[in-house]
Amino acid sequence: MPKEYKEYFVHPSTYVDEPVAIGAGTHIWHFCHLMPEAQIGQNCNLGQNVYIDRGVVIGDGCKIQNNVSLYKGVTLEDEVFCGPSMVFTNVVTPRAFIDRRREFQETRVRRGASLGANSTIVCGVEIGAYALIGAGAVVTRDVPAYSLITGVPGRQTGWACRCGVTLGGDLVCAECGAGYVEEEGRLRPLP
Repeated sequence: MPKEYKEYFVHPSTYVDEPVAIGAGTHIWHFCHLMPEAQIGQNCNLGQNVYIDRGVVIGDGCKIQNNVSLYKGVTLEDEVFCGPSMVFTNVVTPRAFIDRRREFQETRVRRGASLGANSTIVCGVEIGAYALIGAGAVVTRDVPAYSLITGVPGRQTGWACRCGVTLGGDLVCAECGAGYVEEEGRLRPLP
């Protein structure tokens, strides 16, 4: 029988190592593990087999699909999507025989960004708001807001609308009609 709390849901197969903050309306499914001092916002959904490390911060409305691990130093702002089996790292030069815990680097994913299935985010970068990281891409440097990143290593191959649709040359979304302007290599939504 699932543990149903007034404010959130945690499947009984999940391990929660207190203290952990879980926001109202959040659902945490099978075989997850939450380490102490993790913070999970309101109305989030954590799929099967998600690991949340000590001190990780997850904003409101995030969706983390199956088999994703968020290691120490990762912060997700509100409404971030993490696709199935995508990966975060927390040290650049790992070795099993060398303790590099003091070398952990922070990674921040800004509001509304989407990280595609099997993508890899190398630590120490910032993913801009509403950026779209393609499936299987490997991100090794900062990503501007609204960028479409694909490939290995990840390169900007276009722009994405706030709604997630790839923008054409006129920078007007074919789905929602939102318009944008490019200035000095950055995209800004029109009012």
